[in-house]
Amino acid sequence: MTALYSIEHILNFDYTSPVQSSVMTLHVHPLRERCQVVRQFSLNTDPAGPLFEFNDPFGNTGHFFDRPGRHQRLTIIAKSTVEVEILDPAPNSQSHNGWQSLESWSMTNPSRFVHCPPVLEKFMDTHDLHPEDEPLTSVRELCRRLHQIFTYLPGSTQVDSPIEHILDTRQGVCQDYAHVMASILRHWGIPCRYVSGYLGPPEVGTVVGESHAWVECWFPDTGWLGFDPTNDTEGDERHIRVAVGRDYGDVPPARGVFRGQAESSLGASVSIQRHP
Repeated sequence: MTALYSIEHILNFDYTSPVQSSVMTLHVHPLRERCQVVRQFSLNTDPAGPLFEFNDPFGNTGHFFDRPGRHQRLTIIAKSTVEVEILDPAPNSQSHNGWQSLESWSMTNPSRFVHCPPVLEKFMDTHDLHPEDEPLTSVRELCRRLHQIFTYLPGSTQVDSPIEHILDTRQGVCQDYAHVMASILRHWGIPCRYVSGYLGPPEVGTVVGESHAWVECWFPDTGWLGFDPTNDTEGDERHIRVAVGRDYGDVPPARGVFRGQAESSLGASVSIQRHP
């Protein structure tokens, strides 16, 4: 069985005065993989112009463009139709040799937003966040505990906020939850990556508007498994994957520069509809 979604993601960059050019890299194309099929995808910009597709080092599909003309607003509209396979639940535990079976590789190394400063070690001690005898059980318990400890509060952090902010205030958004969870998991030695995407509606015919972020861990029995500490759930057919990386810094929806004496502001909207 599968779940079918249509997605519209709009990004509006407004400038306080006209700029001469905008150069942008995008990660808004959903992942193509075994359990997720992209049926349709379109990408348009205003001002219009050519778009160049590329594959990044993590296997994501990205786009690049340059708009050299004079403009005071840049609009990006990405539309997708995505089919996500409904998978069987993950096993209760791993049958391999526990912690010894986990490989040490790049997704256990620290990155810009995923690392282990002293304040995180103190946070883990304060809340008794330590690995148990079996890795998969440990990850599930960590996901549950972070959901309990933190309060979801939009606007409490910025896209470039370090994990120290949410550790201090106990308030943040999905990106912050994911960065803290990934930081702890890598500290434990569990290969873990950051996932950007969307959280689809639970029922056919309903529409929601939400970008989302969570983590995926690698286990020898199952490969990559998703964990969503914001909602205390595991990855399922509602989790529509757009890009994976070490942290948010690898896969922001849009990153770019412009030429001109102006300030910029970003407005974003997402619409996700589930179909029969």
